[in-house]
Amino acid sequence: MEQQPKLFTREELKARCTRNDAVLIIHNEVYDVTKFLAEHPGGEEVLLEKAGQDATEPFEDVSHSSDARSLMKKYKIGELVETDRIQSKNAFSPQWSNDQPQEQGNWGSWLTPLLLGLAATILYRYLFSQ
Repeated sequence: MEQQPKLFTREELKARCTRNDAVLIIHNEVYDVTKFLAEHPGGEEVLLEKAGQDATEPFEDVSHSSDARSLMKKYKIGELVETDRIQSKNAFSPQWSNDQPQEQGNWGSWLTPLLLGLAATILYRYLFSQ
């Protein structure tokens, strides 16, 4: 049986903003980053600045790597209650993987430059080969 995540309210998380108890809300999920403060590559100050608050926007602004996003799982302690959740700007959950299949057979990506080059060659020969 799958265990339900622990639910938190924004109000109860506000007080968790110290070096001894620091949590972040990112995409409506709650992370206890207390033990990660000293390890954070950007320094503990950037985490403490948003501790007890929603850090989704600054987290995404920094463009964290897929390794950093995987590491987050270790610190997840729960989620926000439904009434405190915020719809992300995108109507879907963030995709944190670069494993997206690449488009195959996109003719426009090479056909347009090829045709322009061919037209330029024909025009050059017509105008300057007499």
